[in-house]
Amino acid sequence: MNEQAPPPLETVDEDWATALAVVAHPDDMEYGAAAAVARWTAQGKRVVYAMVTSGEAGIDGMDPERCGPLREAEQIASAAAVGVDVVEFLHHPDGVLEYGLPLRRDIARLVRRHRPDVVITTNFRDTYGGVFPNQADHIAAGRATLDAVRDAGNRWVFRELLDEGLEPWDGVRMLLAAGSPESRHGVDVTDFFALGVASLAEHKAYLAGLGDHGMADPGEFLDAMLRMAGSRLGVRYASAFELVPLRMGG
Repeated sequence: MNEQAPPPLETVDEDWATALAVVAHPDDMEYGAAAAVARWTAQGKRVVYAMVTSGEAGIDGMDPERCGPLREAEQIASAAAVGVDVVEFLHHPDGVLEYGLPLRRDIARLVRRHRPDVVITTNFRDTYGGVFPNQADHIAAGRATLDAVRDAGNRWVFRELLDEGLEPWDGVRMLLAAGSPESRHGVDVTDFFALGVASLAEHKAYLAGLGDHGMADPGEFLDAMLRMAGSRLGVRYASAFELVPLRMGG
């Protein structure tokens, strides 16, 4: 019996000006979402990146004290390739990230400080496509980001942020989760595919450290991923997202 083809993607609304991307690790944005960021920065939108960890546990053959700064530097170069000039690191521990109030508070602080229209994260569901299990840090960071967006708009949640001079911000219209098995929206990145590849390729040490478990060619990897999403949007290449509306009409 043939599997049913995935449904077509709807186009993501691009009538907004600022976005904040919050993900667990350096390189998480680069598996498809960065190409969309390249499109948006080319439109004049401002996008800020925040990494919850520094990815210091990500390379088996490298001590975390050395790995963390190296991966931060690679992420800064990767972000620059798609027009992002602000990358923040929250320095939560890699590999053992915990969903909870401290993480929600730190992300709510970011949302109040940057006051974005859109927040981007990665798949916060338990699996990829109901088969391959998601990584624990991705789940914790994604779910905390979704909750922190709402926390940021409530004056009486994390009241200490008021003492820091950070007024509530409830202007986030939608959350976009890249890599989700529930993706129903997409962004045409046909003209920005090469920038997406360049962004992923900046993670040189990390990709090399994956060894036999890694990818031989970032371009081939993204070609397969973004071409599949593109077929659902009716274009050559697309980035797919699960869209969570956060305001009426958003």
